[in-house]
This record gives sequence, structure tokens and C-alpha cells, in this order.
Amino acid sequence: MFLVGLTGGIATGKSTVSKILSEECGCLILDADLIAREGDKIVLPGTKAWKIIRKQFGDEVIHDNGELDREKLGQIIFADASKRRLLNSITHPEIYKSMIWKILKAFVRGRQFVILDLPLLFETGKLVPYASYIVVVSCSEEQQIERLMKRNTLSEKEADQRISSQMSLAEKRRQATYIIDNNADIEYTRQQVKNIHQKLKESYFHWKIRILISFGFLSVFGLFNYILKLF
Repeated sequence: MFLVGLTGGIATGKSTVSKILSEECGCLILDADLIAREGDKIVLPGTKAWKIIRKQFGDEVIHDNGELDREKLGQIIFADASKRRLLNSITHPEIYKSMIWKILKAFVRGRQFVILDLPLLFETGKLVPYASYIVVVSCSEEQQIERLMKRNTLSEKEADQRISSQMSLAEKRRQATYIIDNNADIEYTRQQVKNIHQKLKESYFHWKIRILISFGFLSVFGLFNYILKLF
């Protein structure tokens, strides 16, 4: 099995691409945001990450019912790079731990590949060495700002601030295996996604890994059997 990194800039349309891969192509998507928010409830009240966030950022980022005030927390971290790094250092280890278990389960079940939906794939850099292919969803800067303003009801200044907090799309494109141009309509995007999916399906990289692992197991078993015969 091999890993495919899916990333892009904020409001470039990565979620749309992820949905097409999941619902229309049948791919297994491990979404870091969903794992944090829903699947494993990493920052629910009382969890380890929640307690550290409350200690580091104060009660101002906690609602009266104990849940995180994501909007307030977002305002803080997008205005201060050091605070953003601090939050990432709190949540990312828990997210990665959960993702690793899900990857192992997918491997045991015989998946050819798993797609890791990671908005900050390049920014954190931890999983980049393990991704055999990287897909970057991109669009023009003008569209990115317009979409973010509309989606999050932000001013142009606020939208630009959030976009600037991430690595530039130009740099991400330079490091990509495949680039999805999400400037046009949904059908154009869908066709690109399906073309890339076909290329991934045709990859035999996973067989190389499985053969190496199988060879390793057989070697260990053979050595163990040889030692038993000596006694």
C-alpha cells in the first residue's frame, strides 16, 4: 500500500476534490480536520489536547458549555504565527497517532493506497517523506480570496491574512506530483480528479512494498526455524 498526500491552500477547493475521490472514485480518505473534529474528538472538553489548549490560550477560547470557540481561536492563531505553531504542536501529535492506526487498518484490509487529506501537509512536513505522490489543489489568488471571503464571511484583509499564514500556492505546486487546476467549473475539476485517480490505480508501487514486507517476514521466519533446528 502507498500513501497519497492531498493538500492545497485555504479555499482552493480541496474539500470538493476530496469528495469526488471518496464518493465517485471510491477512495479511502483520511481527513485530518474530520479526525480532529468528529472521528476521534481530539479537542472535546476534558481531553488531553483540550486541557492544554485551555491552559495555553485561556478561557476566552472556551464556550460556556466547555466546547472550543473555534472562531475565537482562529482569530488568535491567524494573527500570530507563534500561537499557530503552538496550537499545531498540541493537536497534530494526536491527529497523526489516529491517522497511523487508520493507515495500518487499511493496509491489513488490502487497500492499494490511502489518501491523506492534510491542509498543512507541507507546512508541518512530517508526512511528506511517506507520501509516494502529492496532489495539490490550486486556483488563482483572486479566486482564493473571493471564495474565502464568501465562505467565512470575512473582510478582504482578514481573508488575505489567513491565506498569508500558509505556504504559498506557488511553492506547493513546485513540490506536487499532480496539480488540480480548480479555476474553472466543477466538471473540469472532476475530469482532472478522475484522470489522476486512474494514474494512481495503475501504479504498482504498492506491490513492491508488499513484496519487500513479505520477504522480510519470510526471512525472519526462516531464521527462527533454522535456530530451532540447531537445538
